[in-house]
Amino acid sequence: MSKHGKVLVAMSGGIDSTVTAMMLHEEGYEVVGITMKTWDYANSGGNKKETGCCSLDSINDARQVAVDMGFHHFIIDIRSEFGDYVVDNFVDEYMAGRTPNPCVLCNTHIKWNALLKRADALDCEFIATGHYAIINEQEGRRYVSRAVDQNKDQSYVLWGLSQECLHRSRFPLGGYTKPEIRQMAKDWGYEELSKKAESYEICFVPDNDYRSFLKRKVDGLEASVAGGEFVDTQGKVLGKHQGYPFYTVGQRKGLGIALGEPMFVTAIDPEHNRVVLGREEDLVRNGMDVHGVNFMKYASIPDGLEAVTKIRYRDQGTLSQLYQMENGKVRVEFLANVKGIAPGQSAVFYEGEDVVGGGIIWHGTKN
Repeated sequence: MSKHGKVLVAMSGGIDSTVTAMMLHEEGYEVVGITMKTWDYANSGGNKKETGCCSLDSINDARQVAVDMGFHHFIIDIRSEFGDYVVDNFVDEYMAGRTPNPCVLCNTHIKWNALLKRADALDCEFIATGHYAIINEQEGRRYVSRAVDQNKDQSYVLWGLSQECLHRSRFPLGGYTKPEIRQMAKDWGYEELSKKAESYEICFVPDNDYRSFLKRKVDGLEASVAGGEFVDTQGKVLGKHQGYPFYTVGQRKGLGIALGEPMFVTAIDPEHNRVVLGREEDLVRNGMDVHGVNFMKYASIPDGLEAVTKIRYRDQGTLSQLYQMENGKVRVEFLANVKGIAPGQSAVFYEGEDVVGGGIIWHGTKN
């Protein structure tokens, strides 16, 4: 009988998930390792060598650690459910003129569901991942807080986790820095693992070229959207573009048009295949609507709740006031102007170090 219970650990073969498994094993949990095959790199059509969590090398690395530590390890194939949901949503969002965040969607709807399903089948009380975040509890509600290592903090991508997921999840790395995790791997005899490079690419776009990926996934896309119009904020035609799905709000480089001054994508009009260009000040907004909201720290919020809202992963956040709307939406009113709000990205609300909740940006507004 284990000291703390039985835990299913998601193991990608990378340093973070490996150290997570080793830490829990040392603490007295009965560890079961599981590696999820989410994507076939060959299906992406990229030119680079297969790397990351779906590669054969990574799967073998995860299995070897389980053998070394003496716990069971399983490989599960979730390519179908991953592709049907995450990849299709990725394509659909770009085709709708929005900028998706597939890692958030995968965490919320695919990985945790897959983990809980297998945890139940294997009689595991808990699931654990190598995310850098901390789980806290207040009045029976679990919520995510920022990790000690601010450079590695992943609380932003976890806003969609349900209370059921949070009550059964463990994030052992949240109280440590990345250098400390590397040292742990080295101390346990995994010198090569301690030096393993990290990947920040989307797993199904490993060459980081989402435009080529869209062209491969959507038959005839390039021909159907090429030659649309660049227009200014007043609707004046400025030139032709390569197709609206290949641009994102806030983009300045790679526009393929010279206008004598820096210009930015300020809006995308998929219906008319138009991309709106403006000056940097035209990106400024002081509000936005967010849909698909999941509240963590509170079951609901009072109107005007003050929170720091992040509009992208590396955003420092802006002080704002939150107002609940109908149909699970939140109206965000910023107390300072914000630039580059991109529909489709995640908005995450923080109260100090704690995640109040989050959702998907529907559109920015300007009073």
